[in-house]
Amino acid sequence: MSEQYKMVAENPQSTVVSDYEPRYRTAKQYQSEAEMEKEFIEQLQTQAYDYLPITSEKELIENLRRQLEKLNDYHFTDKEWTSFFKEKIANQNSGIVEKTATVQDDYIQLLTREDGSTKNIYLLDKNDIHNNYLQVINQYVPEGGSHENRYDVTILVNGLPLVHVELKRRGIDIKEAFNQIRRYNRESFWAGCGLFEYVQIFVISNGTQTKYYSNTTRVSHIAEQNKNSKSKSKNQTSNSFEFTSYWARRDNQIIPDLVDFTATFFAKHTLLNILTKYCVFTSEKLLLVMRPYQIAATESILQQIRVSTNYKKYGTVEGGGFVWHTTGSGKTLTSFKTARLASKMEGIDKVLFVVDRKDLDYQTMKEYDRFEKGAANSNTSTAILKKQLEDDNAHIIITTIQKLSVFISKNRTHEVYGKHVVLIFDECHRSQFGEMHTAIVKRFKKYHLFGFTGTPIFPNNSSTGGKFDLKTTEQAFGKRLHIYTIVDAIADGNVLPFRVDYISTMREQENIKDEQVHNIDREKALMAPERIRRIVAYILEHFDQKTKRNGRSFAFHKLTNITEVASAKRGKKEVEEQKQKVHIQGFNSLFAVSSIEAAKLYYLDFKRQMAELPPDRKLKVATIFSYGANEAEEDYTGYIDDENSENTDALDKSSRDFLESAIQDYNILFKTNYDTSADKFQNYYKDVSLRMKNREIDLLIVVNMFLTGFDATTLNTLWVDKNLRMHGLLQAYSRTNRILNSVKTFGNIVCFRNLEQATNESIALFGDKEAGGLVLLKTFEEYYNGYEDKNGKHQAGYTELVSTLLKDYPLENRITGEESEKKFIRLYGTILKAINILSTFDQFAGKEILSERDVQDYHSLYLDLYDKYRPSKDDKVNVNDDIVFEMELIKQVEINIDYILYLIEQMHDGNVGDKEIRISILKAIGASPDLRNKKELIENFIDQLTPDKNVNEEWQRFVKEQQRKQLDEIISTEKLKPEATYHFVRQSFKDGGIQESGTGIAQILPPMSIFDKNREIKKKTVLEKLKAFFNRFFDIAEKDSLTDWNNSSDMNQ
Repeated sequence: MSEQYKMVAENPQSTVVSDYEPRYRTAKQYQSEAEMEKEFIEQLQTQAYDYLPITSEKELIENLRRQLEKLNDYHFTDKEWTSFFKEKIANQNSGIVEKTATVQDDYIQLLTREDGSTKNIYLLDKNDIHNNYLQVINQYVPEGGSHENRYDVTILVNGLPLVHVELKRRGIDIKEAFNQIRRYNRESFWAGCGLFEYVQIFVISNGTQTKYYSNTTRVSHIAEQNKNSKSKSKNQTSNSFEFTSYWARRDNQIIPDLVDFTATFFAKHTLLNILTKYCVFTSEKLLLVMRPYQIAATESILQQIRVSTNYKKYGTVEGGGFVWHTTGSGKTLTSFKTARLASKMEGIDKVLFVVDRKDLDYQTMKEYDRFEKGAANSNTSTAILKKQLEDDNAHIIITTIQKLSVFISKNRTHEVYGKHVVLIFDECHRSQFGEMHTAIVKRFKKYHLFGFTGTPIFPNNSSTGGKFDLKTTEQAFGKRLHIYTIVDAIADGNVLPFRVDYISTMREQENIKDEQVHNIDREKALMAPERIRRIVAYILEHFDQKTKRNGRSFAFHKLTNITEVASAKRGKKEVEEQKQKVHIQGFNSLFAVSSIEAAKLYYLDFKRQMAELPPDRKLKVATIFSYGANEAEEDYTGYIDDENSENTDALDKSSRDFLESAIQDYNILFKTNYDTSADKFQNYYKDVSLRMKNREIDLLIVVNMFLTGFDATTLNTLWVDKNLRMHGLLQAYSRTNRILNSVKTFGNIVCFRNLEQATNESIALFGDKEAGGLVLLKTFEEYYNGYEDKNGKHQAGYTELVSTLLKDYPLENRITGEESEKKFIRLYGTILKAINILSTFDQFAGKEILSERDVQDYHSLYLDLYDKYRPSKDDKVNVNDDIVFEMELIKQVEINIDYILYLIEQMHDGNVGDKEIRISILKAIGASPDLRNKKELIENFIDQLTPDKNVNEEWQRFVKEQQRKQLDEIISTEKLKPEATYHFVRQSFKDGGIQESGTGIAQILPPMSIFDKNREIKKKTVLEKLKAFFNRFFDIAEKDSLTDWNNSSDMNQ
């Protein structure tokens, strides 16, 4: 163990270091990528990694055999190895999902020996991690990929490639390493025996910045099991650089330099702990690698259990503690993983993982059940909880606060009270204080009490009522064991910052003191019909702008059987989620209002104002409430009262009748059948939750529901007409700051009351006094005109950037020279980012300096350079590593096929000169990355259009005809099997991508021997043609436009 860093809590196996001093090293004038790689490998060799000069797959497989033989103390016969390797390790029907499942869950495989007996073969030793062997290889060239790739550095664990490292020289953007791994995924990870599909973790570095991420950040795994009908889609929304993570010390200081990262992350016990303990393979078939703060918190709790048990401090507040991890940082994953690991500790009889009933939605239940089959059943009844508490084999039990309270009240004595028990509260807010806490302490004798919270209660935000000795989180749970605030999370890029607009709706000052909230006249004024009307009008006018609905669509996996999932009974047969890849535009929103009365008024006003709007301007508005205390009843903590998601019994008749009517509107809108009865209201709650996550509801009006604990990555805007403060304010704001992609750069908060002071106080309390500058975005003027950052460095604003663009790169002049082209790329990328932020400010309208035509021309130039500097199909090495294109942002400009057809219609009707409009059409196509591959198609359409034809109808007919014609041409030229090809392409259009591996593509190729060297070349050619065909027609062809081949043949005759 290096003396450069001491470990947490004197535990020699801690994964996250508490202190680390960066190594002193003399900087050289220049370090090439090859020198960096050499230095990296040499450092690994000093850390117990063996270097192997492997260059071929044959050597890789031979080494794998030797390592597994050593790990299992067993010698395979050749026949046994061949069978074991082909069936268990390199099964042709297994992809990344199955191989990830093998590493995470099924790492003990059954070998059938030659004599017919069986033996367990371990691929990994997860009980004693130091029995695993670490090796390092470099510059490995896979065999049989669609392009020749050369991998930088790969870590083998017992011979299996489980960690891959891609390096770039210092000064190159780290994103290029990320993009290169995406390219390898497309071109070669699957090649040969597919051993590189076992990679669990990727590390990318340019020497100065180093990050890591899991294999499923780069590829989607939606129902990959059925490979004949489903594709390996490459475009999941999380396929984004935003999902990469830094490694860090226990105090959340990041460790970005490659040398320091290697000394800590690649320490043998750390890497093996991460691979064997701190990865989570979800029910969605996604691999999550825990972040350093999650691991540090988990290990702090486990260490606290060990130490307090040794000193017999269990049964007291000193035997527990709390973890302060900000909302959105993955508390539930951390707390449940902690519960899982604690349940396996020697001497621990039971672990109770306690959640609030409102957090036990369908998805959470499915996750818990996947980790521990049947563990979550206890939430269905107290009887089942009692039975599980009495079952010695039930080591971990998930239950609700409500069920545990009932159990304790009904059972004054019980054997479990004397057992060694760990209780972990997923969200330790005030509902666990008081009577519940007292009951646990009174009944249980040998317990450890732990709580997770994003917003702890301190003396200065505690309530005035309740028990004097249970006012703060520390009094109830014990000392703070780990902290990760919103400031840490935003700095690390794990959640987004907020942008808050304060919209004035009344002339008098609105930042009233708490005691004035009781003023009935003021509340009456805030509910005045004219004010309500103005706010609704503002939201309708600005909805598309705030939620970026005018932006270009992005790929999203949509749940298609919501009603079945929402209506599924717990404990009954599980309903399988069905998802489909779609393209959606923009995000959705929540509207938090002060009372049920306000919710009614707003809902009715939305209906009234939208009745006068054209269909494409109408929003899908819904509302949900069951009971909401008046704001006057809230205490100083700002905690938001929980509404009951299970029934509406607390509602008065008028409110219940209104909700019934609103649910009927919802039923008509979404073809559902819910009402306010207990069973159906629970299902309505689940349905609303799922449709919000699916971005089907545009705006949901709530009083308290969904303002805490609800996560939807598509939600980016919170409209607020409610007095929020402290805990409640940060919880509500945090609904908007989940990461989705590079288009969603912050959470939008639009306040119709002046909550500026409350916002600053909340952020100061739960971040720090200086947090405002990081948590809240800059003002419009700063982004527009420029500002000085905290280091005194000037950050150019939009006006300065555009001025430089027009001065240095006027459209009439050609950009000459590679250096000038690269400078233009960087400048225009910065302008795109600035526009992405400014477009959500109301003040930006009318202040855009570039005309629409200028934007199209600059976009077109940017895309020309994109095509020039991206590696071509035959490039073996990417020589343009220092360029990063903002392609996701350029797609935000709304130039789509509807806009092109509109221009064609103008030309068709003879409104404007044909030549001028044709130029506009060509410029628009050139400025759109998604329309460039349709240029020839659109031009041919214009040429064949006659005055008597309807443009839209003729376009659909023309697309259908061309789609069939071009596919038949590919079939004829490549001699493909016609019927199988039509089936394969039809399925690809349903799945959202061309499947590159599996039996589907093999079944359409002409008969060829599998040993024929030309077979791979043929497959590659066919794939390239089909992918080009797919990209040309995917977003413009009607559904089911490709009928079966016989119909197509008849139509073409």
